[in-house]
Amino acid sequence: MAAGNDVHHVVVIGSGFGGLFATRRLSRLPVEITVIDRTTHHLFAPLLYHVATGILSEGEIAPATRDVLRRRRNVRVVIGEVTAIDLDSRTVHAGIHGSALTIQYDSLIVAAGAHSSYFGHDEFATYAPGMKTIDDALELRGRIFGAFEMAEIESDPQLQRAWLTFVVVGGGATGVEMAGQIAELAHTTLRGNFREIDPASARIVLIDGTDRILGAFDERLSARAARKLARMGVEIHLGALVTGVDARGIDVDGATTELRRVEAMTKVWAAGVHASALGEQLAAASGAETDREGRVRVQPNCSLPGHPEVFVVGDMMALDDLPGVAEVAMQSGMHAAGEIGRRLRGDEGERPFRYRNLGSVAAISRFYAIAQLGRLRLSGLAGWLVWLFVHLAFLTGFKNRVSALFHWAISFIGRARAERVITLQQIVARYHLESASKRRAEH
Repeated sequence: MAAGNDVHHVVVIGSGFGGLFATRRLSRLPVEITVIDRTTHHLFAPLLYHVATGILSEGEIAPATRDVLRRRRNVRVVIGEVTAIDLDSRTVHAGIHGSALTIQYDSLIVAAGAHSSYFGHDEFATYAPGMKTIDDALELRGRIFGAFEMAEIESDPQLQRAWLTFVVVGGGATGVEMAGQIAELAHTTLRGNFREIDPASARIVLIDGTDRILGAFDERLSARAARKLARMGVEIHLGALVTGVDARGIDVDGATTELRRVEAMTKVWAAGVHASALGEQLAAASGAETDREGRVRVQPNCSLPGHPEVFVVGDMMALDDLPGVAEVAMQSGMHAAGEIGRRLRGDEGERPFRYRNLGSVAAISRFYAIAQLGRLRLSGLAGWLVWLFVHLAFLTGFKNRVSALFHWAISFIGRARAERVITLQQIVARYHLESASKRRAEH
């Protein structure tokens, strides 16, 4: 597809928060837009753990991108994984299932996001999935609910205990929220569902390498969250680094000897992220630098050094030590779109991106969350109500908001989980895909 001679053509790589918010703003301009992503949906990643623990369905947090943008008549949505970006010819090369696609651009916004980082030990992913995609969440749902099923039929006490042990690596918001929901599953949702095991006897272990959980929050809020988790039966081990992960458990190097090896069949990795490989590719082609998370060091207006027509936003950009959170992606995406609009109006001046920190929230359990909004610090029910409002406000689509609210009522006011269906395919797909990838590499 070639860029038109008369109409400015903008290519947006990625349909996450950065890409979607950029596209929405661009759609008001006299431009043609092509959105390309390797998935067909826009993912509300902060609620992936609700899919993994059976509260929400994948459709409620991942509506079809082309449906979300259906009324934007100057937007085309295509599926494909971007393999190369040629800065000299201003072309994007992509492909999927053997089909190749080349798209020319006048302006480019790269919002390809990030994936889980295993800090040089990618082999850990086989046994400890991250939580960055719908596939990850469905696999974890299969592993979590499947662990209770396996414990029910296991006659060996040691193996049964391993099936009833859940380890979450990473004490940020994702890890804390996941640990809290597994504890709620064990103590509330699954109560009375089994005959040979007591789900409430499950052991939930939260491991982090720093000196406190939720390091991005105020210390008092972090301490309150830790106390709440402890009351829910979650073990918190700080200053501990994971050195090994296998099918039966994890190895830990910590300040104390009490935690060296944890036998656990179910592990969740929430310890770090690394920017898309496109970041390193762009840096190599442009001479830009990257940080240790693979993010590109951009100009103050989010553009790529030496290439003012290219913008890198969200989890892929390194600018002013901004965190990799949804709000940064939204605002930087809109800022990049605004820069393109100003240039089209003849304004060549660059305006630096200014991030407005609207606050942070993390839900620990039903009706208990912490919220940090400027100088305001909330915890408990007040924090949870803020969490509820924020997530309803940013969920895409009215139907998704109504459906999510209905399922939250079922799960939080009652104790049921509407999405408990699991399949063997969800659990073993990763192994088969990795095996197929190895076979292709060998040939």
